[in-house]
Amino acid sequence: MNNYLYSILFSQYVTEKSNLILDKHNHIVFRVSKHSNKKLIKASVEKIFNVLVKSVRIINVKGKIKLFKGKSGKRSDFKKAIVFLNKGYNIKFSEFE
Repeated sequence: MNNYLYSILFSQYVTEKSNLILDKHNHIVFRVSKHSNKKLIKASVEKIFNVLVKSVRIINVKGKIKLFKGKSGKRSDFKKAIVFLNKGYNIKFSEFE
């Protein structure tokens, strides 16, 4: 089960909006596995980063349709999770390798 928790989180999802809510509300956005749910995401964040998670919201993002060499193609769908941390907890990504 412990190794499975490490395969749920892929990366931090960095955009202008995600940086804004990180600074303002202490919510962190992650790109996660398509097969994960709220309980697994909460458990993996708490185990990996040693923080208390208040709640998790999940968004399924549809891939955009783009042109590749004149032909229509589609980017992959993915799932992202907004993790709400309890007061007094934060994650500093510069400390992790």
